[in-house]
Formats: sequence, C-alpha cells, structure tokens
Amino acid sequence: MTTTDPRENILRRLRRHPLGTLCMAAILIFMSACGSGGGGTEAPSAQTGDFPTVNPDGGPPAGNPDGTAPIPAEANLEDVTAPDRIVGDGTPESCSAEAFIDAVARGGTIVFDCGPDPVTITLPEPARVFNDADPDIVIDGGGLVSLSGGGLTRLLYMNTCDEDQVWTTDHCQNQDHPRLTVQNLTFVNGNATAETEYDGGGAIWVRGGRFKAVNCRFFNNVCADEGPDVGGGAIRVFSQYEGLPVYIVNCTFGGAEGYGNLGSNGGAISSIGVSWTLINSLFSYNSAVGYGANPAQSGTPGGGSGGAIYNDGNTMTLTVLGSRIAYNDVNAHGSAIFFVSNDHTGDIVIDDSSITDNIGGSWYPVYDGISMHSDTPITVSDSVIENNS
Repeated sequence: MTTTDPRENILRRLRRHPLGTLCMAAILIFMSACGSGGGGTEAPSAQTGDFPTVNPDGGPPAGNPDGTAPIPAEANLEDVTAPDRIVGDGTPESCSAEAFIDAVARGGTIVFDCGPDPVTITLPEPARVFNDADPDIVIDGGGLVSLSGGGLTRLLYMNTCDEDQVWTTDHCQNQDHPRLTVQNLTFVNGNATAETEYDGGGAIWVRGGRFKAVNCRFFNNVCADEGPDVGGGAIRVFSQYEGLPVYIVNCTFGGAEGYGNLGSNGGAISSIGVSWTLINSLFSYNSAVGYGANPAQSGTPGGGSGGAIYNDGNTMTLTVLGSRIAYNDVNAHGSAIFFVSNDHTGDIVIDDSSITDNIGGSWYPVYDGISMHSDTPITVSDSVIENNS
C-alpha cells in the first residue's frame, strides 16, 4: 500500500484526520515551494486525475460527468412541486437545524427556502424519521443546501425496527415504508464514531423500507475506524423491503483529494444483505481504515475492506452503471469493491464504468480492485478495470 512518492502517502493519511483538509492545504503550499527533496518539485494536484472542478460552494459537483446510463423511473428525482413542509422563510437564518429536524419527524415532501445562495445547516443531532409519520419522505435541497454534522453527529437516521421511532408492523425487517429519498443535497462532516448500537453510516443510517439518493454529494463523513462488521463512512443500509435495491444516482462520494469519506470498512457505502444499483456516480478518495479484515485476524480489531463499497450478507446484487470508482484505498481487501455473498448467491454487474487507480488490498480472484468469492457471477461490459494495486 505504499506509493512511489512519499508526499502522496502523507497526503493520503492526512485525509483521515479531522483537520486533514486544513493540514493538507498548508503542506501543499510548503511542498510547492520546497519539493520533497528541496529541488522545487511540483506538489501533487489537489485533484489528481480528470475530476471536475469544484462548485462555488467549495466541493466537487454531483455525479460522474461521463456517466450516460439510463435511469429507471423509480430511481429518478421525486416530484417536489407541491411540498408538505418548507424549511425557512427566505433567509439563511430561518433555515435552522430545529426546523429541519422537526420537518423530518413529521415526514412528507420537504424543501428549503433559505435564499438564493448556498447554505449550510449544522445539526446538533441526527434528524430522525418516524415510522408512523408520512410513509413517503422526500428531502430536496434544491442544489443549495448542505447538511453538516459539524464533525460531531450523524445527519439522518431511519430504522423500522427501532421502537423509539414507533413500530408500525409485526415484520419491521421487511416492510415497504417509510420510503426515504434524499435529492439535490450535500452531506458533510457527519460523524457516527460515538454510535455503538447503530454503528456505521457517518451521514445516513437506514434500516427497512426503501432508500435512494439522487444528485447528492457526500464529503468528509466518518464512522468507526476499526472493527470487522462496521462501516459506511457516508451511508450504511440494512433490510430493504423485499430485497429491492438501494438506488444511488448521479451522486459523488469524495470526488477530490481532501473530500473523501472513511470508515473501518466501506469508505463510502456499506451494507449487510442489501442490493445496490449505482448509476452515473463517482466514488473517489474514500478510505477503509480498519485493519485485520473480517473475521478479524488474531491481535487486530478487524476491518479495512472495501475502499469505496462494502457488501456483505447473503442473496444480494451490486449493479454499477455509468460510474467511476478511483483513488480509494484499503488496508485489507477490495480497494474498490468488497463483495462477499456468504451463501454464494449474489452477483455483480458492471457496465459502462471505470474502476481504476484504487490503492491497496488483496484477494482479487477475477478483477483487481474487486474482492469476492471466485464463484460469484460477475458480468463486465464496456468498462475499464485496471491499475488497481
């Protein structure tokens, strides 16, 4: 897991520190002037590769700019022309954390009126979905709203099997509601490291019902940094209704140096027994920072698999369409994707996608960068999978 340039190694490790972005900015300035050996060598770019430039609010835009995969109707944006709740009355100050948390608790279609400029709402605690509220919850940021955990808290929590959120069926692990959609939003600085019972999911934790994310960005979200069965620096999902997939459409996880998400496993997303369909999305600079794999090797805490994506469980599918997975890193297995179907019934489909330049890992029986059982069916078409180490 070493790089040829020691400066790159320093920068990669700094991303894992809460102040890493600020530290990198200072080090990049210093390196630009001095070089690693005092010879004036140019510092590594803050955006290695041909990723898009940042938006005016300071972050890479949503989605893979080269993604052209068709989007199924059920995976598309939800209609918000007749919202049930409006957070704010036209000014940034009116878009308070309290107003947002209350709107989520009440459910329905939620939009924001915070003025014409980008705004960040910093939450003191997660917004929680109540299972007996509106069965459909749509949260649309209009491309202007960032939800921040301030480096202290997770941002969104939905759990059909949590009595505190009200049980609505006698089969909480397999019910069709709530149906949560997040769209046109940025999730930044979420932190679930203090969570014990519902661990993982630095930005979003979901169990039950249905979940999808469309046109969203996930920056600098973190969860527990060690352990074999914890993960999802940005998103952690369990128990989707009837095994239907989670849709991630035109979303960015990381996107540039200093913006990546991290967790013990699944730097970007993690799940157990859940299917995913990833469409026209970008996963880059995310890290699986645990070590010792799963099950944990003797003397280790376990973890470190799935630089971008961690899938574990039984029957499940992973479908990657029009997406790019690059510059993610691990300490154990699957620098890009870790996919283990315990009963050997899962399968992977990759089409019109690029999986390149992911760092570290081992156990690649078919494609480097993807750790899976050798008998896992995998279909790859019109895609590039290379230079993963």
